[in-house]
Amino acid sequence: MAIPPGDVVKQQVAAHWGRRAAHFDEDFGHSIRTPGERAAWDRILDLVVPRGGALDALDVGCGTGFLSFELAARGHRVTGVDFAPAMIAEARRKASERGLAVTFDEADAERLPFAPARFDLVISRHLLWTLPHPEAAIDEWIRVLRPGGRLVVVDGQFDPTALVTAPAGGARASAEYAPIRDQLPFLGGRPREEIGALLQAHGVTGVASDPLLDLVEAQAQRMADEGMERRPQRRYVVWGDVPR
Repeated sequence: MAIPPGDVVKQQVAAHWGRRAAHFDEDFGHSIRTPGERAAWDRILDLVVPRGGALDALDVGCGTGFLSFELAARGHRVTGVDFAPAMIAEARRKASERGLAVTFDEADAERLPFAPARFDLVISRHLLWTLPHPEAAIDEWIRVLRPGGRLVVVDGQFDPTALVTAPAGGARASAEYAPIRDQLPFLGGRPREEIGALLQAHGVTGVASDPLLDLVEAQAQRMADEGMERRPQRRYVVWGDVPR
């Protein structure tokens, strides 16, 4: 079982995302639907993923597999983990449909079931704010990286009602998180400077960041094209390497 018995907070978080799994890709920011979004994500991955051959990559909090599939399409050996069983089921369905050899398993981002130094790349997207112990998660991600491995955090500062296709979605998320919000220290996201400093404090070297302005603009334009108010989220990527 990915979640320890009795961990009510993680059970509630997993249940929330499990209920959203079937329609997760329909929400803004969870898929690529325009040339602008395609170009932005190509630039982002070219920027942060080390070059020089196929990598053993771990997508933590993979959801329905967005980043896992992007990395697999670039020739990397990818494992995606999430503690919501419905997300993993949807990711596996999509992998089979697309003919991509990606491994998807249930796992807790704060307690990964992997040996030390297992991966060359660990990447997460929009995950830290959902975790009760984000610093413990970062330690785990570093633990499973090989010396010289790359840690990538794609995140942001979020208005939970801004980028959902159904107006009720944001309200439902806010209501479901209300009883546990005090136990999620990064709820709503943190500035990229803070995340960069956090990685440095945990021993990550060569920390750099990018505000992802092209992605923000592409998503805002998509909203406008679909007749919605332009309310893009603030997004960023922070990355660095484990010492050799």
